[in-house]
Formats: sequence, structure tokens, C-alpha cells
Amino acid sequence: MRVLAVALCTLLLAACGSSEDTSDTTTGTTAISGDSGRITLGVNSYLWHATLDTLAFMPLQSADPYGGVIITEWYSAPQDPNERMKVTIYILDRRLRADGIKIAVFRQTRTANSWIDAQVNPETATKLEDAILTRARELRLASEGAGG
Repeated sequence: MRVLAVALCTLLLAACGSSEDTSDTTTGTTAISGDSGRITLGVNSYLWHATLDTLAFMPLQSADPYGGVIITEWYSAPQDPNERMKVTIYILDRRLRADGIKIAVFRQTRTANSWIDAQVNPETATKLEDAILTRARELRLASEGAGG
């Protein structure tokens, strides 16, 4: 639900004061044309939306579409309430590229009444990155199919 709220706020803010929105389907950038000229958002929109889709099950702490940073709050899966994860995603490029995204995953376990930092399986970030890139490709193919 929070992801939907963030996405709607982003769309509403993008619509304020703009007379024309354009999208570059080759790079996935979104440009907003207004009275002061054309402003291009700083990240690839396919990677941005794919990241929000992939992390939809986790509550968001922060999402900055201009800087390309998404930070989740701590999340505990219902089947394991003594472990929690937090994810920070950096979208580094306007192009849809595998090296255009960086993921940091944090993990904690509960002992007694406190949370202790724990080691994260190195494959976790890789699997998350693969899921985001796959979703971004799907979004790009869907937009190309709709536009052409």
C-alpha cells in the first residue's frame, strides 16, 4: 500500500506545472517539459518501477526518484519473526544496464530483547538484483509493445 502511495505522490508531483511529459523508451528516462524547460529525472524509470514492484512486500522508509535511492524499513517475514531484513537500492544510471543498480542488504537476528547485526548471504543481493533487472526488462518490453 505504501508503494502505491509513493508512486501516486511521484506522479502527482511530476504532473504539477508541466505541460508535456515525454518518455525515452530506449533509455527509460522520463522528461517533464514545463515553462522553465525540459527536466529529465535522474534515473532509469524501468529500474525505478521494477525496484518498487520487487520490493512491494516491504514497507518503504524513503524513495527518492531524482537521486535514485530506495530504502526499506526493517521487515520480518511472518514465518520467522526473529529475523529481519532491510534493503537499500541505488539506481546509478539512466540506462537500463546490469551495472546501473547497486543493492545493500542488512540482516539482524533477535536475541533476548535486542536485535543483533548478522551476516547476510552474499547471494541475497544478487538474487534481488536479478529479480529487479528481469522485471525492468519486462516493463521495457511491455512499453515498446504498447508504443509500437
